[in-house]
Amino acid sequence: MDIAGLFSLEGRVALVTGGSRNIGRWIAEGFIAQGAKVYISSRKADACEATAAELGPNCIALPQDVSTVEGCKALAARLAGGEPRLDILVNNAGAAWGEPFESFPEAGWDKVMDLNLKSPFFLTQALYPQLKAAAAGGRPAKVINISSIDGQRLNGWETYSYQASKAGLIHLTRRMAARLIADGIVVTSLAPGAFGSDMNKAARDHGDAVAKAIPAGRIGRPEDLAAAAVYLASRAGDYVVGDTVTVDGGLVNARIDTMIDG
Repeated sequence: MDIAGLFSLEGRVALVTGGSRNIGRWIAEGFIAQGAKVYISSRKADACEATAAELGPNCIALPQDVSTVEGCKALAARLAGGEPRLDILVNNAGAAWGEPFESFPEAGWDKVMDLNLKSPFFLTQALYPQLKAAAAGGRPAKVINISSIDGQRLNGWETYSYQASKAGLIHLTRRMAARLIADGIVVTSLAPGAFGSDMNKAARDHGDAVAKAIPAGRIGRPEDLAAAAVYLASRAGDYVVGDTVTVDGGLVNARIDTMIDG
């Protein structure tokens, strides 16, 4: 049993949306370290190209806004121009919006739902031919949706569309997995917990305080998430289909909340 080889991504081609920073960058870096050729996409071209330059020759920038169906199709067409197959797709691009219930706007609903829930479906659909071509080589292609523990449990933030979109993405992952496994395409999701990022400023700026609520006693590190993504993307994760891997130090599944006597 070649355990080390199970986690290799040598010769694999990956696309990571939202890949210029934070979670997307960490995943791209992990894939490259395991031998993959990685395309990263983000809305801001300068940031995308700067990150690709920093990550080295196996990282290629494909700047694109994927918040619309047209943007998803455009990104797929650009990738197809240079790659006949796609082994790994990571749907990571996302947005959040927080505002009190009484004033929460339609714009904050539509923007978040479009990018967090609609785009993963339509980008996967647009890249279906390349994913199917990769699977025809005898190894499954992979689609990894980046969800969140906010789709698994409530928190105190009034991020209504964000929490709903991530819960929907977890279920959409299962539904897509049920259809695409017939084509040799394995769909899973990763649900990050508290990682210091531009989206999770509480963990980024007040990590010690946030860590007090986490059973593992710390916030997440980039390698925690990169390792989980490598697992799902590699042969090691071939038999994990439709599931959501929660990477949160036990906040969802290993925290005992104080009970209130009635």
